[in-house]
Amino acid sequence: MKYLYIILAALFLTSCESELELDSPSELTYNGFWNSETGALAAHSGLYGALRGETYDIWLLGAIRSDEWGGPTFESPFNIDLIESNITVSTAPFGGWAGFYGRIHQINDFLQNVPNINFSDEVTKNHLMGEAYGLRAYYYYTLLKTWGAVPISTEILNTTSAEGLSKPRSSQEEVMQLIKDDLERSLQAFGDDDSFWNGNRNYWSKAATLALKGDAYIWSGNLLNGGDSDFQEAKNALEQIKDIPNINLVSNYSDLWGPENENNNEFIFAIQYAENEAENYYNLFTGRTTEIWPQYNEEGESMEGFVINGSNRYGPSIKTLQLSDDNFDTRKDATFIRLFSDSNNGEGYSSLNEEKYFGAILKKFLGRVDGSVRIFDNDVPIYRYADVLLLLAEAKNHLGEDPSEEINQIRQRAYGENYDPAVDAYANGSIAENTQAILKERYIEFIGEGKRWWDLRRAGDSYVINNVEYLNPGDEYKLLLPITLDMIGRNPLLEQTPGYQ
Repeated sequence: MKYLYIILAALFLTSCESELELDSPSELTYNGFWNSETGALAAHSGLYGALRGETYDIWLLGAIRSDEWGGPTFESPFNIDLIESNITVSTAPFGGWAGFYGRIHQINDFLQNVPNINFSDEVTKNHLMGEAYGLRAYYYYTLLKTWGAVPISTEILNTTSAEGLSKPRSSQEEVMQLIKDDLERSLQAFGDDDSFWNGNRNYWSKAATLALKGDAYIWSGNLLNGGDSDFQEAKNALEQIKDIPNINLVSNYSDLWGPENENNNEFIFAIQYAENEAENYYNLFTGRTTEIWPQYNEEGESMEGFVINGSNRYGPSIKTLQLSDDNFDTRKDATFIRLFSDSNNGEGYSSLNEEKYFGAILKKFLGRVDGSVRIFDNDVPIYRYADVLLLLAEAKNHLGEDPSEEINQIRQRAYGENYDPAVDAYANGSIAENTQAILKERYIEFIGEGKRWWDLRRAGDSYVINNVEYLNPGDEYKLLLPITLDMIGRNPLLEQTPGYQ
């Protein structure tokens, strides 16, 4: 039966790959695919294979334009135009809405057809529906954050004509309302079911929906005039996660990373990678032996013999290295292997020496070594409990409440036995001071996880302009991306993103 699921999932994946403008009608609907629970379970697996195919783009959208990257690399860097915000209509990235509407089409098929299938039990059906609504909300939230106004498509596409498939961009407020509605539909479907599908955090869950709800409602409250009512909704959703069993901070930050630590209690939703199935994109943050072996790590130890087979296309900014350069904070050693051109007479470099600094290897997602080969099969978290706590701190701060409890839970874990409340604890300040403290904590906590750009955006336009060196006052329109001329040519109902005309 397992192999039947795989074959059917492959069929499902290959049926819906195009952009919204030229998507084909659902062949699955008309070929009897949706006649059984077996077909629904295969389609369910297909939703996650499709999402995994988008994860690198999702990471780029959430991180690459921030102040986190753009530092020295020892190979030709990737995506310099995005890093430096050199974005015009003629160079518009992520054409075809990054392919997200093909994935949304799959989910629309799923949501339309699964309710009509007889399942062996309703709990299974409801869980699948809760997952699908949550995933659709996640895609639309990513679209909204990236392009602002985007087309809304929630129905099965039953035509191949360009005219029938063309849709205009709906307003940001309309898109956010769809996201909110899907979040509520997801929660209604899950009901009291707090479980992870088959005990596996690689599937969406009620906790993931609540985390996304907190995230999206803070965005809506701060950027779309939702105000205190949205901040309160965010707070309520995030606090509910505290009551779900087996979700908590792991004791040691380093225990979050590596294939041996997957499915830990802190991960709420993570994208699955596995040998002989798919490897993640974090080999791009490592390098080759020819460049790495002649260097030395922070302890002054030679890197010769280090098993690696990647490339070094993204380098942390000097700001990132300086901000995380605290020897009492366990996140420093867990995040990067910092490389230096000499051993400093065997003493190493306990703090950043820019003159001797050669580059960095992102350590969080180094995978594992099998003989002479490194396999990059870490799962990649989308939401984890640390995210929930710091989002809760944001919601409380917007409501004029004290966010220090949540900030200090993160700091206490980070400093471990070195934690001294008199020195390391954060004390409640003004709303502006609290915002800066939360942004700083999220910056260090989530390096490499694709969140920094979204964090700055969610805080407000001024935080982006003030932190990203390639953006200046007057560049606020660049916070959203343009769409390609080809997209407009294929769908004449589309209008260009404001500011790029």
